[in-house]
Amino acid sequence: MPHSQTSAPRDSRAGVRLARGASPWLLPTVATAALSLVRARKSGAAKVVAVPATALAAGMLWFFRDPEREIGPGRVISPADGVVQSIMPWKDGRTRVAIFMSPLNVHVNRAPLSGEVTSVEHIPGGFVPAFNKESENNERVVWHFDTELGDIEMIQIAGAVARRIVPYIPQGTKVEQGDRIGLIRFGSRVDIYLPEGVEVAVEVGQKTVAGVTRIDRD
Repeated sequence: MPHSQTSAPRDSRAGVRLARGASPWLLPTVATAALSLVRARKSGAAKVVAVPATALAAGMLWFFRDPEREIGPGRVISPADGVVQSIMPWKDGRTRVAIFMSPLNVHVNRAPLSGEVTSVEHIPGGFVPAFNKESENNERVVWHFDTELGDIEMIQIAGAVARRIVPYIPQGTKVEQGDRIGLIRFGSRVDIYLPEGVEVAVEVGQKTVAGVTRIDRD
């Protein structure tokens, strides 16, 4: 099966904003870095703190980036940046496409289709690494969308480091394909279930880009 032509982000504008939901992590980190840099002029101890604090702040800014995207064509597009971890036929005829997101990926997730959000359910659980089979029991948020293809289920799964999933929109919201719908803080996984009869256009190991990479095939 050929790879999708799109394997890297394509930004429609030069600007990159920060993700909603980043403040609890980002503000203390940036404040600590700024304070240590100011004090480093007069304090040797502050200089020691300033280097790792600044590096951590820069890392946080990179992690919480939220670039603009030119939404790709297709009935179903990837909800997440990452790598296709598995493609599994489900008992009810659907096909599950699991996308693993490393800490280096953009962690803002997007609507795979246009439609209405019919359910947003938070399910408590563990924090096993997202590439582990036992991650099925991890903390997660289960989404259902009423779309032209019927009900589409998408699951945001927290990983060993990701301890918070931040939905951006509530049940009843109408979304356009590619709209931002939520954030997972740090490495994690997103599963999307394609309806029976919809052929998968990606393969295991392929890179995906949220809002750009096509998941289904005509």
